[in-house]
Amino acid sequence: MKRLFIPSVICATSFLAITLFANSNPPKPSPLLGTWKLISSKLISKGDTTNTTPPAGQEMIKVFTNSQFSFFTHDLNKGKGEKPVFSAGSGTYTLQGNVYKEHLVFCSFRDWENQDFTFTMTIKKDTIEQRGIERIENLGVDHEIVETYVRVGN
Repeated sequence: MKRLFIPSVICATSFLAITLFANSNPPKPSPLLGTWKLISSKLISKGDTTNTTPPAGQEMIKVFTNSQFSFFTHDLNKGKGEKPVFSAGSGTYTLQGNVYKEHLVFCSFRDWENQDFTFTMTIKKDTIEQRGIERIENLGVDHEIVETYVRVGN
């Protein structure tokens, strides 16, 4: 009897483990995955709206993994013009429904590092609108941004 019991238990346990593993739902990939190009942005401060991006001769992209984001801005003259531009930042994010939260860990504007921002994110096909308040009291930053991105590549 013992000879049949132990192999039966091992087979049953293996079958259960395989069944549970096969039926587990893998985490859903973020709808933000990939690379996005900034096509417009506005800064709203004290009731005044300024169209801020993209300035002539510059471009910006934002790249998302399942939990990380990074952004890069550079001039199109490869740093050889009168006013070379390069800036970058990276950190973690969460997206729950349309509530998008960033924690900026690295930034070429170092005083912005380790800041948290909450935005409303609307995703429609290949377009994102990110809207929310950027506030950093010790820097005097207190404005709303509205950014629109389109997906580039896959």
